[in-house]
Amino acid sequence: MASLLTLAARRAPLRLGRAVTSVSSQIRNISSTPLDPSVGLTDDQKELQSLARTFADNEFAPKMQEWDENHYFPADVLRKGAELGFGGLYTREDVGGSGLGRLETSIIFEALSTGCVSTTAYISIHNMCAWMIDSYGSEEQRQKYLPKLTSMEHFASYCLTEPGAGSDAAGLSTTAVKKGSHYVLNGSKAFISGGGSSDVYVIMARTGGAGPKGISCFIVEKDFKGLSFGKKENKLGWNSQETRAVIMEDCEVPVENLVGAEGQGFSIAMKGLNGGRVNIGSCSLGAAQASLEAALEHVKVRKQFNQPLANFQNTQFKLADMATSLLSSRLMIRQAATMLDQDHPSVASFCAMAKLHATDECFKICDDSLQLHGGYGYLKDYKVNVYLRDSRVHRILEGTNEIMRLVASRALLTE
Repeated sequence: MASLLTLAARRAPLRLGRAVTSVSSQIRNISSTPLDPSVGLTDDQKELQSLARTFADNEFAPKMQEWDENHYFPADVLRKGAELGFGGLYTREDVGGSGLGRLETSIIFEALSTGCVSTTAYISIHNMCAWMIDSYGSEEQRQKYLPKLTSMEHFASYCLTEPGAGSDAAGLSTTAVKKGSHYVLNGSKAFISGGGSSDVYVIMARTGGAGPKGISCFIVEKDFKGLSFGKKENKLGWNSQETRAVIMEDCEVPVENLVGAEGQGFSIAMKGLNGGRVNIGSCSLGAAQASLEAALEHVKVRKQFNQPLANFQNTQFKLADMATSLLSSRLMIRQAATMLDQDHPSVASFCAMAKLHATDECFKICDDSLQLHGGYGYLKDYKVNVYLRDSRVHRILEGTNEIMRLVASRALLTE
């Protein structure tokens, strides 16, 4: 398997050399402590982590607050990341992908999210769309769409949720009726990340009867007749990516843009969501890691009652709890990612539990970090408020955490 490191060395060897050298000092600063994210990784995995963390430090972190404040979609920076392989992390190499496994991808998303959670989360969605086309699309679809997606010349969005079908994804009402050489799609999708910015939309629509077996998957291009977008949503976080409704009014989609077979769409969507849950959990890990790093730095220099906050036992216990939650979340996410690589039969329930635990606990770490900053944490001058707001939605998307509990409990009761 060719690694992202090999891809980066071939495309930008000087940049890679600087990345590995500069990040090594970052890792040394926190190595041999409970905060070290490289514990248990192979040398190759550490190199991938180093590359991603340095890219995050250099390209994401300095601009994160500006992107959040201005609601700016950093297409130029995303394309820089694509030069290192971030546009097709687990897409096959013949179409420009990096061909990595899900564990390596999780490590990369965690590292990138320390710089900007919102932007990394969009990269994860883009990668999920590319993977769907790569895994289930025809060879013609792969060669037509994936080279421009892996290079991020084009961006992709995933369209499952509807105004009346969120957690009940199998109840979606968007229809696709075959008429000659085209399918005609009618309906709307809600809360679509990249809506209006993306060039390609992977859309689930109903070609058959009620229930999951009537759902099919389509590739819809931005300029297809009948496709339009709603207003830009004003959100609590995730502001570096647009969120809009995607609207289809007699939208004409060529029959060759059906992904897989009719009726296969729900299966594709659910398998995509298993990986998406690990991806979004990984983004939460990055937010928590960065927030805990910021809290540690703050309590060492901030003084109250003539001594640093770090000297108070309450602060020490809080930091210990935060580090413990971060480690347990990381272990669960990496186990679920490994099970995805192994195509383990219980992967769905493990991905659900890992996503549930990681997104809940990592959001609490961000919240506790803000609390340790005191009034300073509430100021937008400090980054911790962005990590808090950006990670909050992770408990809702890719299946709400209530649905994650349902998936896990069903697996237990079935046994």
